[in-house]
Amino acid sequence: MSAYTEFTGTVHHVDGIRYTLTDPLIWHIGVEDGPAYTVPAGYIFDVSVPAPLRWLTDPHDKRYFKAAALHDHMLEADWSRITAAAEFHNALMADGVPALRRLIMFLSVALWKYR
Repeated sequence: MSAYTEFTGTVHHVDGIRYTLTDPLIWHIGVEDGPAYTVPAGYIFDVSVPAPLRWLTDPHDKRYFKAAALHDHMLEADWSRITAAAEFHNALMADGVPALRRLIMFLSVALWKYR
């Protein structure tokens, strides 16, 4: 399964649902020692949750921060929406997000603006 290297940095609130990383976030794709994908320190990302779903998923829940940063950065780097969503799902799993919530979040990011 995909895995983070140890992330010793912190995530700081910028405004609204936007956050920034203090240190690089390194994610290994596929397996624990798989190819490394790095989200740089200072990267600003958001934890966008549609307002009607915020009763289910709080955008300020720290368990979502690393996965959201990874997902947003992958999209900006032109990774496919489905691939970025799959790694988002794996990152949520690594951070202990329950299966049903992960599924809902995965489908939301995978299908949003699907074309």
